[in-house]
Amino acid sequence: MPTPGERKALLFLGTVVALGAAARGVAALHGPAQPDAAARSALDTQIGAVDSARHGKSARKGTARKKRAKGADHLSSPEFDSPAGQNESPPAAPAIVDLDVASAAEIETLRGIGPALAARIVADRDSLGPFGSTGELQRVRGIGTRLAEKIGPQVTFSLLPRHPRTAGDETSAPPRGRRKSRRGESHN
Repeated sequence: MPTPGERKALLFLGTVVALGAAARGVAALHGPAQPDAAARSALDTQIGAVDSARHGKSARKGTARKKRAKGADHLSSPEFDSPAGQNESPPAAPAIVDLDVASAAEIETLRGIGPALAARIVADRDSLGPFGSTGELQRVRGIGTRLAEKIGPQVTFSLLPRHPRTAGDETSAPPRGRRKSRRGESHN
């Protein structure tokens, strides 16, 4: 049997729960206002980008398997048989590439990144851990501020960097190693 203090506490908690449920019920009945046209358009654009990224990965995997299975017969598909200009869809929006998990082939689809740079990005990520941001991406030789800004809207990072750098913290930076001067002498 609860004491009078416990009864008061239970009555208080019961009242709070009942008021919360009533507030949620009122909010559900009145519902939120519909978003304006600009917000709806932006939301549709984001949904389209996510869908194209999802379908792009599965479509690339499927076409690679079909090409290996068919050999040279893949050239007789309807897309190659139709005259130029017929049944062509407009180019899709560039897919968002997650640089913390993407393969070199997926990274090559980014504008301004070729096979060698894509291989360096994957090698750096495999040896030093995920990037986590465009700032950490710049640790890869060949990616400077301009290229990072250029590909910034087309990339995302799903993981946290393994060695986050802080201002004034020299110990968290990866070791640079020895560099050779123009005359062949090595120095630090």
